[in-house]
Amino acid sequence: MYESLKQQVVEANLALQRHGLVVFTWGNVSAIDRAQGIVAIKPSGVSYEALTAEGIVLVDLEGRVVEGTLRPSSDTPTHVELYRSFETVGGICHTHSRYATMWAQAQREIPCFGTTHADHFYGPVPVTEAMTAEEIEGPYERNTGKVIVRRFAGLDPLQMPAVLVANHGPFTWGPSPEAAVQNAVVLEQVAEMACGTVALNSRQKGIAPALLDRHYLRKHGTNAYYGQH
Repeated sequence: MYESLKQQVVEANLALQRHGLVVFTWGNVSAIDRAQGIVAIKPSGVSYEALTAEGIVLVDLEGRVVEGTLRPSSDTPTHVELYRSFETVGGICHTHSRYATMWAQAQREIPCFGTTHADHFYGPVPVTEAMTAEEIEGPYERNTGKVIVRRFAGLDPLQMPAVLVANHGPFTWGPSPEAAVQNAVVLEQVAEMACGTVALNSRQKGIAPALLDRHYLRKHGTNAYYGQH
């Protein structure tokens, strides 16, 4: 019943390796069947070379395994928390990609310095607050999802399909697992470009609001005119 969903998840996970976003097994992608409330996610610690549709694990929206003989990703509770809170999201991606993780470790949002960033993310990429000792010692992965959700109070997760978890790394999402991976690729690109911008001019200010609006809305607004329709 879920073979297509599982194959989507396999291909999205393999794309992480193809785009150079992961080292060893440091990353995962999931997808959700909203009608059935079922999440398909990469198994924990399995190499990308060994990943198959048969190995993809299915869980419900409480994180309980409903199909699969392998343990799901240790980040599964984070994914589930995001799916429960962000109802428009169809796929989620987590990596420890180099430049985005630098910003997360520095506990700094990624400023929107230019139009490359503005074409994809509607403003600075947010960073969460640092987790408390109580959150870390408790259900850590679920609490990771909760700090992301708190940070997104008042934000549209489809206008800003990325977040940096303080001291940890990036999560991205989208209407599909493929879109979640694409957002991870773009996030890493703008994170690297922002690092270079700050190195060249530590006083550089963010893009003008009018230019941000123009570039983001021409691709994503109701009257978008970029590309073929």
